[in-house]
Amino acid sequence: MASLQHSQAIKGAKVLMVGAGGIGCELLKTLALSGFQDIHIIDMDTIEVSNLNRQFLFRQSHVGQSKAKVARDAVLRFRPHISITPYHANVKDSNFNVDFFKQFNVVLNGLDNLDARRHVNRLCLAAEVPLVESGTTGFLGQVTVHVKGKTECYECQPKPAPKTYPVCTITSTPSKFVHCIVWAKELLFAKLFGDKNQVNDLNVRSNDACSSSENTNDVFEWRDDEDFEQYGRRIYDHVFGYNIELALSDEETWKKRNKPRPIYSRDVLPDKMTQQNGNVDKTDDLSSASAMASLGLKNPQDIWCLVENTRVFLEALKLFFTNRKKEIGNLSFDKDDQLAVEFVTAAANIRAASFNIPSHSLFEAKGIAGNIVHAVATTNAIVAGLIVIEAIKVLKKDTDCYREKLMRMTYCLEHPSKKMLLMPVEPFEPNKSCFVCSSQTPLSLEINTHRSKLRDFVEKIVKAKLGMNSPLIMCGLALLYEVGDDLEEDMIANYTANLEKVLSELPSPVTGGKMLTVEDLQQEFTCNIYIKHREEFDEEKEPDGMVLSGWTQAPPEKKDDKTSIGNGASTSKSLPTEPMDAQKDIKVKEISDGTASPGKKRKLPEFSEGCTLDQSNEADETRNDKKIQKLDDDDDDDLVMLDHWGKDTSKKQRLQ
Repeated sequence: MASLQHSQAIKGAKVLMVGAGGIGCELLKTLALSGFQDIHIIDMDTIEVSNLNRQFLFRQSHVGQSKAKVARDAVLRFRPHISITPYHANVKDSNFNVDFFKQFNVVLNGLDNLDARRHVNRLCLAAEVPLVESGTTGFLGQVTVHVKGKTECYECQPKPAPKTYPVCTITSTPSKFVHCIVWAKELLFAKLFGDKNQVNDLNVRSNDACSSSENTNDVFEWRDDEDFEQYGRRIYDHVFGYNIELALSDEETWKKRNKPRPIYSRDVLPDKMTQQNGNVDKTDDLSSASAMASLGLKNPQDIWCLVENTRVFLEALKLFFTNRKKEIGNLSFDKDDQLAVEFVTAAANIRAASFNIPSHSLFEAKGIAGNIVHAVATTNAIVAGLIVIEAIKVLKKDTDCYREKLMRMTYCLEHPSKKMLLMPVEPFEPNKSCFVCSSQTPLSLEINTHRSKLRDFVEKIVKAKLGMNSPLIMCGLALLYEVGDDLEEDMIANYTANLEKVLSELPSPVTGGKMLTVEDLQQEFTCNIYIKHREEFDEEKEPDGMVLSGWTQAPPEKKDDKTSIGNGASTSKSLPTEPMDAQKDIKVKEISDGTASPGKKRKLPEFSEGCTLDQSNEADETRNDKKIQKLDDDDDDDLVMLDHWGKDTSKKQRLQ
């Protein structure tokens, strides 16, 4: 039973929840049952069928409705006397500004993307409101506490960039199934159904057009004299047949690689065979929305043969043009779009067959295409409970909570490590080099100021790297660019014109040695960027054509003979055996992208009193190296996991 102090802290608290999904449903329920009286929820999403297996506040009848509003109504049925205020909106909307955040005692995050997390982190820093961050990936989970000036902020350590692949690998020399998925999703799907004006690396010229006046025509364009089957077969033959033959003509490429084989529709399906593609006379909603349903394919975990993949490809293409023609030109891949997933799976499998890469089921392909690690409801429930525990500690506003290190970052492991599935770690101090929360030193940007436009800088650096949504850019006293609802039309026209100018030709030229000031008024966040002119960039290693530096980078992994055990795998030497009052500072060695700045001291995890640990380790094994691995996950979080405890730890290991 909560103490009187806890009870008062809970009842008097005004709490903001951001996210009402997998973690959010569990969190709202736990907050309500723990006695919180005033809860506000922000979530822009609506309920989908795929949410129902783990977001237990929602039912089939709620599909299409606001998550925040339905979650509120569900909880009020068993806690009718508390106040829950839902906002069906994007947390980055201008009305959720610093003043809005200042009214809350604590903010609890249950988000699923890095951009929104960074935005909330900056608003909490500006408003000086504590933030409890969280995330889950399958059986793995984490909860971290961020208090301005006392613990590191969410951005104190670098986050892993989304995995990217060289264009030449995707278009010409795929070696993994994920390469085929990226090709099918980002190139073929986008070319057929997306914005026609977007640059696309697919070859669009057909073999029979090379010697005619048609060679300027896009082979993907529908011709007036074609029916669905003719168009589908022409696209199929072009991307899986002719383009492969074109690639094979470059003999140098295949000297040390296995050659792919061209695949033509006539070799897989006889002429007019596609007329027999399942129940073509069906008109029910399911068959019109799904190629699988139309063809009588039922199990998404089956691996289709080449004939089945070909039929699904052609059927999905036909269904898009017959039933969703109005959407063509504006579509982008969505993992919850069944027809889109079917098309991408079939296309990826056909390309994989051409390059001798094993095929995958629709279930597997969907996970890869949507960067999905399938959620586990129990993990969400555990993490929600840990969030509430840390929130209560924060709400006590007791300085002893920080001085005695009572707050914890907690990691949920998939496999027991020293008979423990929950790993507590002391919060880390703010990173003095953090460009977000500490005394700011300028970032530096290497860029070709004679070729790169202001638009490139805004899109690739200001928004993508720095996470600003409403930027204001100045060079000295000259205002180069601004975003806002209250701008005059002539100012908007002026800033729009600036976007298309190269940096060195702006009204106040941006050249090497200049300093840019970039500010987001909503986030109340400002940083300075020192410009370094650079002529050339490696297209494969530096595809943006610019390199931003200045925050603490993860140190390179030191090569040794120790084997890293991934995902917190159980090992007899995985946790320290010292009692917590005997633990001392150690240096943290990082692998992957890391989470610590070089040479930073961090304490070992502390354990609950009475916790029984395996004492079978060697007598001199009283201290251990921590390796921390951050898992790159787009579905719920960049997850930090304690990965492996080294064996030889009698001395502190110094990081370079």
